[in-house]
Amino acid sequence: MMMMMIMMMLTMMLMMMVLMTLMMTMMMMMMSMMMTMRMIMMMMMVIMMMMMLIPMMILMMMMMMMMMMMMMMMMTKKHGRTMTMKIMMMMMMMVMTMMTMMTMMMMIMIMMMMMMMMSMMMMMIMMMMMMIMIMMMMMMTMMMMMIMMLIMMMILMTMMMILMMMSMMMMVMMMMMIMMMMMLTRMMILMMMMMIMLTMMMMIMMMMMMVMIMMMMMMTMMMMMTMMLILMMMLMMVMKMLMIMMMMMMIMTMMMMLMMMMMTMIMMMTMMLMMMTMMMMIMMMMLMLMMMMMMMMMIITMMHRITMMMMIMMMMLMLMMMMMMMMMMMMMKTMM
Repeated sequence: MMMMMIMMMLTMMLMMMVLMTLMMTMMMMMMSMMMTMRMIMMMMMVIMMMMMLIPMMILMMMMMMMMMMMMMMMMTKKHGRTMTMKIMMMMMMMVMTMMTMMTMMMMIMIMMMMMMMMSMMMMMIMMMMMMIMIMMMMMMTMMMMMIMMLIMMMILMTMMMILMMMSMMMMVMMMMMIMMMMMLTRMMILMMMMMIMLTMMMMIMMMMMMVMIMMMMMMTMMMMMTMMLILMMMLMMVMKMLMIMMMMMMIMTMMMMLMMMMMTMIMMMTMMLMMMTMMMMIMMMMLMLMMMMMMMMMIITMMHRITMMMMIMMMMLMLMMMMMMMMMMMMMKTMM
């Protein structure tokens, strides 16, 4: 392990040295050639990209090392509980490496763009493509997590959650950056926002699923099967949500809410109050999210008053429904 660390340090130092030389040469070039401002800016951008690439590389190396170590351990140890744990770890490493790879690819792409000095439109298209690709990656990782969750313990799950959150944050940041870079038209911004919203929705969905899975763990196997079906349905919903845009998305969220309620109903029959409260909280979260989304939409599109009124009405309706559900739940509780 110590050896590895030393090696790491050496590689890092090497990289840094290379970078420094690169930068110096760049500077010299700039001085000599009296470039235009734009050119200089481009150069700077490229350098920055390089800078960002280096830690990624290091990270990847680390991941690889870890994976190797895991392999070694697997070779030596006997099968058993530890084995599964190691496999889990390896899977996680894989996911992380995938993520890093993705980001690296993106950086390189941006660099290429900078170098070629593409037209704005092309750049936009490229960015969009990249976003979509990242989304896909996220979805994949989430699926992997789902699969994992069924075979593992809480600690790893929390770790995964953190990872997901971080990636989400990165995405949003990136979007912001891109927006800044190109003073986008309103439509483009809207689209971006939509993407962000969708991802957020996914996140919340996944969280819910996690909660569900937890509950399943607590329940019997028989119950688990039905739950699985519902989960599948929910996943389908998520997929649909990806396809359908704005207003449709709202409707979908509502449907989702309904589904949630249904699930709560099913659960109520079999479970204790703790689960119920949990579900309540999730519902509330969903509602909040919806509110926020609507607000965002309003702000972005600068809606007419009528549409705004409509939105507000929808909200009210939703709230009413919520209240009703709560009441019903309370009733059920008392009856039981």
